Amino acid sequence: MHRVPFQQIEDTIARAFVHAGMASGKAQTLARFHAQSSCDGVYSHGLNRVPSFVKHLAEGWVDADAEPVHVRQTGPVEVLDGQRGPGILNALHATDRALDLAAAHGVGIAALRNTTHWMRGGAFGWHAADRGKVLIAWTNTESCMPAWGATDTRVGNNPLVMAVPRKGGHVVLDMAMSQYSYGKLQTTRLKGEELPYPGGFDAEGNLTSDPGAIEASRRILPTGFWKGSGLTILLDVLAAVLSEGNATHQIDQIGVGSCTGCSQIFIALDPARLGSAAHMQEIVDGMAVYVNGSAPIAPNDKVTYPGQNTLRTRQDHMAQGVIVDEGIWKEVQALADGKSQV
Repeated sequence: MHRVPFQQIEDTIARAFVHAGMASGKAQTLARFHAQSSCDGVYSHGLNRVPSFVKHLAEGWVDADAEPVHVRQTGPVEVLDGQRGPGILNALHATDRALDLAAAHGVGIAALRNTTHWMRGGAFGWHAADRGKVLIAWTNTESCMPAWGATDTRVGNNPLVMAVPRKGGHVVLDMAMSQYSYGKLQTTRLKGEELPYPGGFDAEGNLTSDPGAIEASRRILPTGFWKGSGLTILLDVLAAVLSEGNATHQIDQIGVGSCTGCSQIFIALDPARLGSAAHMQEIVDGMAVYVNGSAPIAPNDKVTYPGQNTLRTRQDHMAQGVIVDEGIWKEVQALADGKSQV
């Protein structure tokens, strides 16, 4: 197990992005989000994604200099165009716009089109919850999962984020519509492990827990089987309709990959503006106590609510150093030192 201090990871990633052609301020913001994802235990969308993001910059899939632009606003709903800029920066801007609209109206919706991979969607849920706001957000993606009953990929995994602020620890759900994201498959494979539950089908059509076999077949399993398949289709349609942007089949036609040209929705609620802040805290506190009091399957385990384990991991990593994959860490260090190109 190799651990590296959080600030060292952030600064190293920032240098890698500057070497890739990004302005220093943007590079530092992106680096903080990548480092925080690893710090929270979401390795697949943190440090591990840095080499591929640098590659996407070099290939022109992401425009390092692009800024999101305002298209129109109707009441508490704003449409934005990301101009294929860095997905984290676009999503952060859209989240903040939704928060501002919620502060003014009680609810705010930012619909973002023509953007790129937002990396870890849960980061924007934590960002909103830290500011006392509720956030519901999702993105569509290129095809990477078969619809239920199919063998070829025609739907995205379309991650969904829901976050509720709580003084004792925010409640944050961050889930793809696939049983496991491709990032999770990668990190599990790199550790030489199998998934705890079957996550897809192998080349022969058998359910398997082997991440490498699922990556090869591209037959990742929808969450809840047909239910996850149906939900991902509706999330795709609504993201495209509300943002006046691309749906999955149109992202496929762009033919670039890594969510380039995707559509995203950010819905923020301001409990203070709506007069429900005190009631919300009572509800989430009661939920936390009730769920934590569940009888666990294993005697020494503890049943947790969404976000609780993330906070525990963050605290451990800030105190002891963030766990990193040594091979990827060396690769990022080489990019930061200008000794490697992807």
